[in-house]
Amino acid sequence: ESAARELLEMSVKGFPVKAILIAEFIDIQAEYYVSVTIDRDTKEIVLIVSEAGGMEIEEIAKQKPELIKKFSLFGVEGESGTEKLSIWLSEIFKNETKEQAISIVQNMYRLFREKDCSLVEINPLALTKDGLTAADAKIVFDDNGLFKHTSLIPFQNPEEYTEDEIEAKKAGLSFVSLEGQIGCMVNGAGLAMATMDCIKLSGASPANFLDVGGSSNPDKVINGMRILLKNKKLKAILINIFGGITRCDDIAKGIISAREQLDITLPVVIRLIGTNEENGRKMLSDAGFKTFRSMSDAISSVVKYAAGGV
Repeated sequence: ESAARELLEMSVKGFPVKAILIAEFIDIQAEYYVSVTIDRDTKEIVLIVSEAGGMEIEEIAKQKPELIKKFSLFGVEGESGTEKLSIWLSEIFKNETKEQAISIVQNMYRLFREKDCSLVEINPLALTKDGLTAADAKIVFDDNGLFKHTSLIPFQNPEEYTEDEIEAKKAGLSFVSLEGQIGCMVNGAGLAMATMDCIKLSGASPANFLDVGGSSNPDKVINGMRILLKNKKLKAILINIFGGITRCDDIAKGIISAREQLDITLPVVIRLIGTNEENGRKMLSDAGFKTFRSMSDAISSVVKYAAGGV
């Protein structure tokens, strides 16, 4: 009771502890690591197994990579698939534990596929006198697949996201908080990534990833600017638009409306090119904004502003 009271008074990373998970004590004879995940290099679903369970897999990979075994799970369904698993797992699991391990891995793979996961992990998979048991586990669901699995939505952990990220999601924006001082508003995920890379190469750091692409709705710009301005660490804002589907004149409307509705005191650097760019740049110029056609020129300018220059 005293331990529970102490835990419930704690706050972790700004989030108060609201519940306590009490786990049964297990007499563990050996610990294994088992996971099903995606190998980004080979673009395959893979099984990762290690006898070094109970440790962070990243640390094992750095210190003792020979302890990690990785297998492609392509084509493991059916009898032939079970045979493959049996051969692979026999390198680590012996006798009757191997049969248990095969069943566990098959269930993990089924869960991974059926629920659109990006990770199903058991660490440690503990060996006790009664056989193998999942002493701890972690499952990561792909947010992009949640519309097919609405029953999973209540399990989302709000502490995994910042308030800005939650607000951006409600507004239909793709937003990720970072640690830099230059706010970024870009259309298109690829251009947003390239913009952040170029800011880093210029010696500064982006404060966020924000993609407002996909439509010509000026409200997206206003909502995006509102979210950016909540960050008190910002020194300058870069708006980088390469208009295809997104029309530059609509972006310009959004920028002008944002200035009218919001208290924008930070330097705003705008790069505008693409569909209706002449109209968009004229609108911004008439409103007193300076725009660029060159991405490198815009980034050089915003980096100078962030450093306190002109």
